[in-house]
Amino acid sequence: MTSDQIGTDQIGTERISTEQTATEQMTAANVALIRSTLDAFNAGDFDTCVARLSPDFVMNLAGLPPMPGPDVWRHGADLIRRAFPDLHAQIDDVVAAGDEVALRLTFRGTHLGDYLGLPATGRAISYVSHEFYRIAGGLITEEWICSDTATMQSQLTGGDA
Repeated sequence: MTSDQIGTDQIGTERISTEQTATEQMTAANVALIRSTLDAFNAGDFDTCVARLSPDFVMNLAGLPPMPGPDVWRHGADLIRRAFPDLHAQIDDVVAAGDEVALRLTFRGTHLGDYLGLPATGRAISYVSHEFYRIAGGLITEEWICSDTATMQSQLTGGDA
């Protein structure tokens, strides 16, 4: 191998290393954004959560058509917080690559207000949710939520769905 070839190989390796480092930094920043946004959610700080959503944000709930806009997110968060004022999301797993972050969460709370027509029961709930986020420009642009609502419903109704 000539010295010219070695130099070219080193430049190529350095470029790959730099690109990997930039991608790793972006991934780490995206995970930090999602973690801190969930911390704000747990604290009931929905203004902070909404500030981290892009203007063209789209929420995708399993079984429903896509719902655009940060106002849709806030409405859903307000609805669930009124029903479960102590609702807390615990991160169980995080997988991330580039602009995407995937979570397995456990939500826990107490049913103390109306929830989708069901009056408060005082019952504790605990259910799993799988959530996927896409981030662009430091803002959350898309969210996909697949929650175990059957388990939550069973806990709320005592199995009498």
